[in-house]
Amino acid sequence: MKIYTKKGDAGETSLFGGTKTKKSNIRIRAYGTVDELNSTIGMVLSYSLSDHGKDILTQVQNDLFVVGATLATPDPEKARIDQVGDTEIEGLEKWIDTLEEDLPPLKSFILPGGGGAGSTLHFARTVCRRAERETVQLSESEEIPADAIIYLNRLSDLLFVLARYENLQGGEKETPWIPER
Repeated sequence: MKIYTKKGDAGETSLFGGTKTKKSNIRIRAYGTVDELNSTIGMVLSYSLSDHGKDILTQVQNDLFVVGATLATPDPEKARIDQVGDTEIEGLEKWIDTLEEDLPPLKSFILPGGGGAGSTLHFARTVCRRAERETVQLSESEEIPADAIIYLNRLSDLLFVLARYENLQGGEKETPWIPER
């Protein structure tokens, strides 16, 4: 099987279920950004991480495939896979709570950065926020499961906390944001 089909050469693509749409469609942008987020997390996994961080991010990557498939399916009733829901969202919350137990409390905003893993996790958080914004925009015109938005919202919080956690594990200092007066 060849990797190229030439079917998208005119700027259209097929959604799950066979419907064709322009590649500029907000649905395509939303699930494309989820794919970008998944690739960014793959970059994070190329760094030295705690075992806990690796386990979390591996599960998140699997969940993001589900979110992407959900967004690529115009009719949620025809989805062929389970969707993210309460179990996955509660899992993100439990990871956040567990990781925060080891972190010093924040006394100010911090600048994104740190070691390779931490700074890339901060970048992943911003990609996640964009995926969330695009998914919200999609939900304004088409029906999508609300849990997809909730999952992305909670995931961005997890990525922030995990960035702090991995920086702490790697001995990287956080840089507070100190506004000039």
